[in-house]
Order: sequence, then structure tokens, then C-alpha cells
Amino acid sequence: MAKFRTNHERKGSGSGSMIIRVGLFSAIIGGLFVLFNKFTGDVSSPSSPEEQAAEPAGEDFSYLPGSTTGTVIHHKYFSLSYSEEHEQAEWVAYRLNGEELKRPWVERVDNFRPDPKVRTGSATPDDYRRSGYSRGHLVPAADRAFSEEAMDETFYMSNISPQSANFNKGIWRELEELARSWAKRNGELYVVTGPVLSMPPKGEVGENRVSVPAAYFKVLLDAEEPQVKGIGFLIPNEVSFDPLYDFVASIDKVEEVTGLDFFGELLPDDVEREVESNFNIDLWEFSKTKYQERIEKWNNQ
Repeated sequence: MAKFRTNHERKGSGSGSMIIRVGLFSAIIGGLFVLFNKFTGDVSSPSSPEEQAAEPAGEDFSYLPGSTTGTVIHHKYFSLSYSEEHEQAEWVAYRLNGEELKRPWVERVDNFRPDPKVRTGSATPDDYRRSGYSRGHLVPAADRAFSEEAMDETFYMSNISPQSANFNKGIWRELEELARSWAKRNGELYVVTGPVLSMPPKGEVGENRVSVPAAYFKVLLDAEEPQVKGIGFLIPNEVSFDPLYDFVASIDKVEEVTGLDFFGELLPDDVEREVESNFNIDLWEFSKTKYQERIEKWNNQ
């Protein structure tokens, strides 16, 4: 302020119009910067804990599990609980909608990058280079292929976990593809998936010491009446030639192994007990064709 006043006194009244023009130019640049961040999702600094946990207005997050880390982050198309100790999400949760899956897929762009909402800093793509492990998605890119924005979010490193290449391309792919087919048939599924961090890791990768999980879990819930049903999976992080249904578990079993609590606020207590303690494979159509393709092709890619 004093500087502008001094310049005005020295240069006369003509400099006043220059100041106004500079001010307007700065305001325009500032406005464009705000709009750029709004539409690209760029964040210049990590979010505060309050911003991380803030639930978008109007959204129902009763299907989210409890967080053992206290770091719940909401992106537009999925939520996660981040484990700083293991430098990855302990779980990701989202709705898998059949109508969205039926839309034409956008082109995949592998935009792996740190998650700006992880206040402590997430893993980076460099952590995985020359590690021997794949950058495995927890929320699959194909589950969010109905829009560029939705798919782009899945490439935050908070959504990535070190997976054995033949696990990622094999049995994990088969499960992801089956989940999409079940959502198309049933209408919508609640999905929670993540690494089993309660088990000792197989090792670590990168400067950020990203834990290599020994296994992964996925739980799916069809909450539509009159036949509410759920199913869980616990799968070692390694190549598998066994049928996918060999890895089916009750949601209660997945809770026991992971230490997480699923769907406690979404379902009435009596329905939750029934759905989570039992599962019926006959209600979930498995694919012999996909299994055969995994054995003959995907495991060897």
C-alpha cells in the first residue's frame, strides 16, 4: 500500500490508471487459477484433517466401514481410509452402479500420481519402479470408466497397492470383472476392498517403504429388498490356479481377519447379522469361461 502511494506521488495521477489495470489483471489471473483448480482437482497443499474427513453435502456414507487410522478421505467417486504406516489405503469403499457400467468406456490414461488429500503424503509412482510388483488398483479403473474425471481419480497412489503381477492380471482381474457383471445384473452393489494389513507384509517397496500385503479382501453387498445378500473374498497376493469360489468367505470372516467392521450403520441389526454370517454361492453367478481364460491366458501375461 505504501509503495503504491509513493509511486503515485512520484509519477503523478497518470499512474493511478496503471495501478487499476494491474489490479484488474491480477484479479483476472487469480480467478482463472481458482477455476483451474476447481475443474482439474489440483490442490496446492495437503488437506487439513477436517477437510480430509468432511463428507460432501447430501451424500449418504452409512455404508463406509470404520477406520482404524482415523484418516478418512472422500474423493468424488470413492472414499478411503489411509494407513500412513503402510502407505496405502486400509480400505476403499464405493457404490458400483449397473447403469454407469453400461455407458461407453472412456480412454484409459495411466495418470499415477500422489494423492493431494493425504496430509502426511502418499506413496509415489517411483516407489513401485523396479520393485517387481504391479501398481494394483483397489478401485478398478474400469469400475469408473463412465467418465474421464471418475477414472482419473482411481490413479491416485492412495488407491494403489503392490500386487504380484500374476495376481493382479489373474485372479484379481477375474474378481473385478465378476463384480461388474453382478452389479449390471443386480442394479447396484456396495463394494469395500483393500489389503489385509493385519497380516505380516511380504516386504516393502520404495523410499516410502510401501508394505507389500500378504493378501487382499473384497466384500460386496446387494442391499435391495427383498433379498439382501452379501459375499466376501480373502485372496493371497500371489498367482492362483484355484477356482475363485474357493476364496469365498462370509463378511463376518473378513471382519475377523481384517479387524474392520462392514455395513454396521447401513443395515438393521438383525439383517446385518443374517447377511454377514452367511453366504450362498448360488446367489452369485461365477463364470467358468473367465476362470478358464485366467488359467490359460491371464496368469501367463
